[in-house]
Amino acid sequence: MRLSETRVVLTGASGGIGLAITTALCASGATVLAVARHREALEHLLERYRDRLFWVGADLTLQADRRKVLAAAEALGGINLLINAAGVNHFAMLEQLEDSEINAMLAVNISAPICLTKTLLPLLKQADSAMVVNVGSTYGSIGYAGYASYCASKFALRGFSEALRRELADTRVGVLYVAPRATHTSMNSPAAQALNDALKSSVDDPQTVASAVIHAIAGDRRDLYLGWPERFFVRLNSLLPNLVDRGLRKQLPLIRRLSQKPDNENLEP
Repeated sequence: MRLSETRVVLTGASGGIGLAITTALCASGATVLAVARHREALEHLLERYRDRLFWVGADLTLQADRRKVLAAAEALGGINLLINAAGVNHFAMLEQLEDSEINAMLAVNISAPICLTKTLLPLLKQADSAMVVNVGSTYGSIGYAGYASYCASKFALRGFSEALRRELADTRVGVLYVAPRATHTSMNSPAAQALNDALKSSVDDPQTVASAVIHAIAGDRRDLYLGWPERFFVRLNSLLPNLVDRGLRKQLPLIRRLSQKPDNENLEP
């Protein structure tokens, strides 16, 4: 896919990874409809790329707002790329979360991208070549203590991506699933960052993730898993989950100590 010829709907466009992808797409000559609840983080890009970057404020859990995104995409003359990058996360043990927090996470992370994709799919099918990109997580392949609900949503997004790819196999619409590892964004609470530090986990910057995503789109990839040894552990978990169980159990005391009831949502807007 030629990036300079893409017309993109990008959700979570003002968040860490989303903002970095927005910047990279604009620099590549793409026309971008940036979907985000807040405009402020996009102001400098909107000023710089007045002719090809546009913002629409939306809560994607609401059907009315998804229809607003559709109308804006139609006003662009159609789209050939949808990037579902919006997401919300909590680092907490399951019993520390309120039902409302769990439901909100599932609504943003899985219901919203599925419903938005369904809404925009007719437009995508009109293009000569198109792609849906779903930004998941390494935790969409490895269940991890302290992230049970988040893992559930990302496992679901990975399954959705696989099924949708097969459902669209006889069309001109491809599906790319992206699995970043830990990334420096506002999604990471201080407790989550403390856990990464204690485990000496590698943490990518959003620009690194965005660059990899852009190359995967240009190369018409079907999946992208970032980071080593994370890619190895994804494979190991699929083959020898009991071995991974034993390894991760050793981290439980640390996870329990650092986990705390979150005060607010941590999200990519």
